[in-house]
Amino acid sequence: MLLSRLTQGLALVQETKVNGMSKTPPSRAALRVSDLAQNAKTSFEIVPDQTQMAALAQELDLSGLRKMRFEGEIKAEGKADWRLTAKLGATVIQPCGVTLAPVTTRIDVPVTRLFVADWQEVEGEEVEMPEDDSIEPLKQWIDPEAVMIEALSLEVPAYPRAPDAELGEAVLAEPGVAPLTDEAMRPFAGLADLKAKLEGENDG
Repeated sequence: MLLSRLTQGLALVQETKVNGMSKTPPSRAALRVSDLAQNAKTSFEIVPDQTQMAALAQELDLSGLRKMRFEGEIKAEGKADWRLTAKLGATVIQPCGVTLAPVTTRIDVPVTRLFVADWQEVEGEEVEMPEDDSIEPLKQWIDPEAVMIEALSLEVPAYPRAPDAELGEAVLAEPGVAPLTDEAMRPFAGLADLKAKLEGENDG
């Protein structure tokens, strides 16, 4: 759901089907697997413009997104599989989870995906998830733009904190409910200590 909304925000073309195959690429950066050179690397570089970064920032609940770049290459892995290796760079701005002050985080991370032709979907309610989450099924297209969006969403800090924010002074709460701070928790901590002390005396 997230990726589908983001691709719409990035003004990507709509995918059409002909005989069960994609006639148009899922994004402007997508590469048709049948067109990739088996014995050479295929390089790519994606630098979203201001409009595209604004759409991404809105979908990821960021205050701002800038200096974003995703560049790398795709090459054959064995006879039928393909490996994407790239570097993601971006600067994200988020409100501090304690003070709401803007927190700027620089992201520079390597990204790897292995697209496997002989992919078998595991079925069943109780399925152990594979440890390597960089493996994906190989389809007609390899879309670096979709990989970029997914990688960014995984790297955005879940709990941004300003440098001068005191640890533990606020915790997340439901809308309309006041956050429970360390100061508010102190009476409860005192009761817990008293209870432990009394229980110790009774045991003696």
